[in-house]
Amino acid sequence: MSLKNSEANGSLEKALFEEKRAKISEVRNLLEPVPDKLLLYCSDASIARYLRARNWNVKKAVKMLKETLKWRLEYKPEDIRWDEIAQEAETGKIYRSNCFDKYGRSVLVMRPGCENSKSTKGKIRYLVYCMENAILNLPSDQEQMVWLIDFCGYNMSHLSVKVTKETADVLQNHYPERLGLAILYNPPKFFEPFWMLVKPFLEPKTSRKVKFVYSDNQASLKVMEELFNMDELEKAFGGKNEAGFEIKEYAKRMREDDKKMPLYWSQGNSKTSVAAERSAMAEPSSSSLDISELNSDESHAANGKENSSFKQILTNGDGKSIGDKQVEQLPQEPK
Repeated sequence: MSLKNSEANGSLEKALFEEKRAKISEVRNLLEPVPDKLLLYCSDASIARYLRARNWNVKKAVKMLKETLKWRLEYKPEDIRWDEIAQEAETGKIYRSNCFDKYGRSVLVMRPGCENSKSTKGKIRYLVYCMENAILNLPSDQEQMVWLIDFCGYNMSHLSVKVTKETADVLQNHYPERLGLAILYNPPKFFEPFWMLVKPFLEPKTSRKVKFVYSDNQASLKVMEELFNMDELEKAFGGKNEAGFEIKEYAKRMREDDKKMPLYWSQGNSKTSVAAERSAMAEPSSSSLDISELNSDESHAANGKENSSFKQILTNGDGKSIGDKQVEQLPQEPK
């Protein structure tokens, strides 16, 4: 590439950066005033997630974020504690794994075949608790998580359009850009038509993050090796870790995490986060980081490790972030 072309590309990148930075400021101004308790959701990183979810449309992002702020004030997800939802958790139908993927993302293990409740309200509240816990435990340079969905023991009685729709609504409306990848591990044949039925509930950007993986497919196994440290990954997903879900040990972990939640949501923490990111706005980092995101082709999986700098916040969107690279090819979803 010639020096002239390089300079032109640099100018274009700077212009796009400034445009997105302006949109983040515009969203913040349109949201004010915001209760101190929710200032964390007016940080650069948070606003950027909502803008990316709405393809950088300010009006749509403001509407979406206002609805989330209202939801959080009413639903109070940060106030959910283990003892409130412990009964939902007894069978290990959802839990946060001890390990992260190779990109530092929290891993939520889901086992729909272990469903133990008929209350949709209870199921969704436990899901929200798990989402909040996964976010609480994210490294400072990461904002996404991975869902590992194990279909062992799953049968047709577990199919629920209502629960699937409400799960999609919570994920997409109130946790935009938090899901990096959802791996459906060994789904049974009868799940395929159900997937085609509920797929319209998902936005295209979300549905592209859903990947079907089969233990008898070598390409699938290779992908798992690319994404996870196999010594840490549970044996149920092809890893070497023999440890499984144990309710007493998990309850102890969650109660310890519950103690951290008030500090995470404290007024001081919120203001500190906003101040730090506004500082990053003034002097965006020029550092480059390898970022692996989902490829727009549904036959590929990818994932992202995002730098907490403002520049990385801006460039990590719409499947076109800097440093994009493909990882191993996944089997295409069933037709």
